[in-house]
Amino acid sequence: MTTPLTPPVGLRPRGRGRRLWRQVLAGLELDSHELGLLTETCRTLDLLDTLAELAGEHGLLTPDGRMAPYVVEGRLQRIALSRLVASLRLPESLSEPIVPSRPQRRGAARGPYGLKVIGGNP
Repeated sequence: MTTPLTPPVGLRPRGRGRRLWRQVLAGLELDSHELGLLTETCRTLDLLDTLAELAGEHGLLTPDGRMAPYVVEGRLQRIALSRLVASLRLPESLSEPIVPSRPQRRGAARGPYGLKVIGGNP
């Protein structure tokens, strides 16, 4: 499959999302599901930059002393970003050969622990 090099509509012109898009697609060819993950990763990076700008302009707290909503949203977006990046399983350096050091594991809700058998034979 040939991956489009044109960044998705809506990314910041000089943002980290657009830079990541170009860097990843310069070194990798992605399937359609990976392309969707990369798109959301880039959008999340740009959103984090916007939220950081808001925090820089308006401060971390509201006038009544509570945490500003954009600060809370930034924390949630950082969690989402880490999950998106983990799902993409990008190599640490895109200049290295793309050979995973360990087999891909799909963790889901149980993670690496598996099922626990109660009252039966294992």
